[in-house]
Amino acid sequence: MPYPKLPAPAPGEVLLICTCYEEDKARWGEVLGALRGRQDGDAVVLDDGGVRLRLAEDPGWDYLQGGNLPALVPEGSAAPPIAAVVDIPVVYGGAAVLLVDLREIPGRGVRVPGDDLGRVLAALLGGSLRFDELVHGMDRFGVYQGDGWAPAIPTPTTVVRASFPRLPATEMTLLVRTDFTDDRAWRALVDALGEPDEDGGFSAGEGLSDRVELSAVVVDDREFEHLQPGQVPALVPPGEHTTMVALADAATMADPAHPVLVVDLYDTPGQVTRIPLAEAGSMAANLEISNMDFADFV
Repeated sequence: MPYPKLPAPAPGEVLLICTCYEEDKARWGEVLGALRGRQDGDAVVLDDGGVRLRLAEDPGWDYLQGGNLPALVPEGSAAPPIAAVVDIPVVYGGAAVLLVDLREIPGRGVRVPGDDLGRVLAALLGGSLRFDELVHGMDRFGVYQGDGWAPAIPTPTTVVRASFPRLPATEMTLLVRTDFTDDRAWRALVDALGEPDEDGGFSAGEGLSDRVELSAVVVDDREFEHLQPGQVPALVPPGEHTTMVALADAATMADPAHPVLVVDLYDTPGQVTRIPLAEAGSMAANLEISNMDFADFV
């Protein structure tokens, strides 16, 4: 069943989208009370900067991933620059509000604390702050100017190509080749995954990991050459709960341990970490059962 399209915000407004529902009722948690602003009908006008947050509710958005928002912009309409999301980590985990880029690199996200939301949104809409700067300023929890220390692997913001096809729909890990300069290194990586199963996926054997086998759908297609992490979340079909997406880039090919670049789809869409292929199965399993968060691997 397709997700409902996003409503069109008025000029200068930002949609505040709820993606957490119980019995078709929106759950906003403590967010609305924590925002520094005043209620104005179905909008909140923030004190710092005067930005209007238009509250957007639809039970059809339950469990919607932030990276899927670009696909829900109505066809023929201009995408607003940004949207704000109140998701499960916000409602039940006290996480910062998720801002999703809808224009520069659609689908990537950064979290911003509620008490700083007005300033950040006003600066983004006014042009004195770019989404790239939010990404560069994230801590390991994906929070802009957060105190969780800087990630070991900064999330890239440079884009080589602007257009890519959709990624395959699957519940398994996607392993996507993005570098095509070394076929021998790529074959070595694929050989390490083992033999494909009847569904076309690969399961790593005991020689690859002594903890958890990695089940992955391998994408070897030049259509994804130079794909960057921030572009990945918008390419995952809406409604598909892919465990994670791992990119095999030039650094992956150059190292015998095949350290893949793993992209977050849930907590902070587009954020990255790099792990050896031998550890990817354990990471996928822990993310799947919510035993660990993406930040635990950053």
